[in-house]
Amino acid sequence: SAEENRVRQILADRMAEVQATPGFPDAKKETKVATGYGDIVLVQQSVPAALKGENNTELNGINLVTLTAKWRRGGADQSRKIQFYVYRQG
Repeated sequence: SAEENRVRQILADRMAEVQATPGFPDAKKETKVATGYGDIVLVQQSVPAALKGENNTELNGINLVTLTAKWRRGGADQSRKIQFYVYRQG
């Protein structure tokens, strides 16, 4: 549907913005996005990824970012989520 496409585009746009912005992503950020279908609340969460490499060494500078879009349709709560990694050198 057009609404689902709009939500996917909002998530993709924010992912590109997070990836292009220097520095570590905000640990928690909430934004309202107005659409023709009502407001979508976009929640961003970022935590250190705690990934391990060879010989069990910790890989630093990698964050796991979760973007969640929340909205209501027909009185029911809806949500879509994407996760991706962001690497920043310290």
